[in-house]
Amino acid sequence: MKKFLALTLASLMLLTLAACGGKTDSGSDSGSGSGSGGDSGTFTPSKTVTWTCTSSAGGGSDIFSRKISEIMTNEGLVNGQTIVVSNETDGAGEIGRNKIATMKAGDADYNLLTFNSGDLMPMVQNTKNRAANFRILAIMAVDKQLLFSCPSSDSKTDYAKAGGDQTDFAAAIEAAKNGTFVVIGGSKGDDITTYNKLLAEVGLDDTQMSYITYDSTSDAITAALGGNVDFVISKPAAASQYVESGDLTPVLALSTERYAGNLADAPTLSEIGDYEDVEVPVWRGVAGPASMSDSAVAFWSDALGKVAGTEAWHKEYLETNQLLDQYMDTASATTYVTEYEADYMAENGIS
Repeated sequence: MKKFLALTLASLMLLTLAACGGKTDSGSDSGSGSGSGGDSGTFTPSKTVTWTCTSSAGGGSDIFSRKISEIMTNEGLVNGQTIVVSNETDGAGEIGRNKIATMKAGDADYNLLTFNSGDLMPMVQNTKNRAANFRILAIMAVDKQLLFSCPSSDSKTDYAKAGGDQTDFAAAIEAAKNGTFVVIGGSKGDDITTYNKLLAEVGLDDTQMSYITYDSTSDAITAALGGNVDFVISKPAAASQYVESGDLTPVLALSTERYAGNLADAPTLSEIGDYEDVEVPVWRGVAGPASMSDSAVAFWSDALGKVAGTEAWHKEYLETNQLLDQYMDTASATTYVTEYEADYMAENGIS
């Protein structure tokens, strides 16, 4: 009887609200055209979804974004709607990330962001944005890097002109120690962190072995193909097609163990000298604007979980690109990213 009375009172309250202009307790229009369904309901996409990737087309983050979008579409996970991947690299990606962080609620449910540890590192160093400025929807995988060279490119660097062996990183270390300038190219964030750890371990500084930062790994690979750098840092996803074609040669696994397949010939750092192995694992995730509704967060987290369970994800992405399977839903991913951010900021003296 009490339950019946409660339901009756609730119905009367809703009728009264409707008569007074259709406002909910939050003050938003109950008939708003955002399509979000509100936090009290359910969300189903009813228009085009925009997926922001703050890396150039062809890089690891772009491949990640487009593969998930493809699987979501093919598996019917987005109600027949289109997902458009938008590559926004201005300001080293910070403009695109800030756009998502500050997006108003009306569009928030239809905007996704590729968000990796390599995005978080420069963000907390250079801006006021933090993980709390986003809704962390999922972590999908963990990635690692290698060093590649392009021995067939035109010799434009000091090391190449001096006859340096571009297939032997141990030789490059010795050349740098003896005064020959060596150049490494790569992307932002985790690639720079990996480079710094590598230099510290082999006892070099940036006046001996320098680093050129590109907007994406694909841009860095283009520089390697043009002979403008001696080595390029890349994850397997962005470099695998060039290894298959014979344009890039894997020369160093930035990991505690060798990779498999066509990357198996690349030794770890401990195999080429009296060094400790160097690695900077990269978690790959997806986020939304801070203003994304709870119902949309639940929808996207569930959809990403379904993607992580597909054969296409495992065969065509994880296995092909040699990533570790590491799906976390929104709750677990939020906790993980928040703790990762706090640790990184503490280690680097960021307040």
